[in-house]
Amino acid sequence: MSTYAIGDIQGCYDELRRLLDKAGFDPTKDKLWCVGDLVNRGPDSLAVVRWIKALGERAVVVLGNHDLHLLAVALADARLGKKDTLDAILAAPDRDELLHWLRHRPLLHHSEKKQFTMLHAGLPPQWDLAQARACARELEDVLRGPDHVAFLQQMYGNEPGRWSDDLSGLERLRFIVNCFTRLRWCTADGELLLQEKGDLEQAGPDALPWFRVPGRRTRDDRLLFGHWSTIGFLAEHNCWALDSGCVWGGRLSAVRVRRKKSLTLIQLDCAGYLAPG
Repeated sequence: MSTYAIGDIQGCYDELRRLLDKAGFDPTKDKLWCVGDLVNRGPDSLAVVRWIKALGERAVVVLGNHDLHLLAVALADARLGKKDTLDAILAAPDRDELLHWLRHRPLLHHSEKKQFTMLHAGLPPQWDLAQARACARELEDVLRGPDHVAFLQQMYGNEPGRWSDDLSGLERLRFIVNCFTRLRWCTADGELLLQEKGDLEQAGPDALPWFRVPGRRTRDDRLLFGHWSTIGFLAEHNCWALDSGCVWGGRLSAVRVRRKKSLTLIQLDCAGYLAPG
């Protein structure tokens, strides 16, 4: 049995199946870890969600920002964007079943056996792994509970920008969701810079990629993440970035996850469905 972790799929169903065929993925034996953003921008989000859901316990999915956006549109009257490609899911006869399944996915997955942790975007330098896991559970409880609609209606916003153990209520939840699903850059002392985008050469002078912050408390933990297509596949500081921009005409990337051996990279060149920008 093998475990494969795959980068942001974003509705690129054909590319997903072709990459897994290339890897030799056996859906009856192997496991598939997805770093989030199953949906949106690509042409067939509905097929992606249906197929991965059908894998049952052989699929582990953490939520990304596009997955949460789908939930906000479907359940909390958020607006569709001009580039969104979510209509097929919203109109599907099994829509409610798919949304329920998605809403019950975790924000973080930790495997003691593999000694790897998977999330969509990033972790602030103040959190150790125990804190990250606890914060993920806080947000998961809300998304799975009776107050999920109220949270989805108020989820968006860039504040607060810095972690404090004293944060509570909506401010605490918003900081948590921004880390797990939006974070790329922060300052050396851990202030989130959510407006910064682009590759590793394009940020302001005080901006650091979250995984390069000196003294990051998860520096000894092995982390898999996505969300940052402009840096492509990257392996450094015990972190593996898996979003290599399939939907933009880059590549779809996966790694075979093994505890005591180097990770095997499998990639597929993609035609792309959207122009950059």
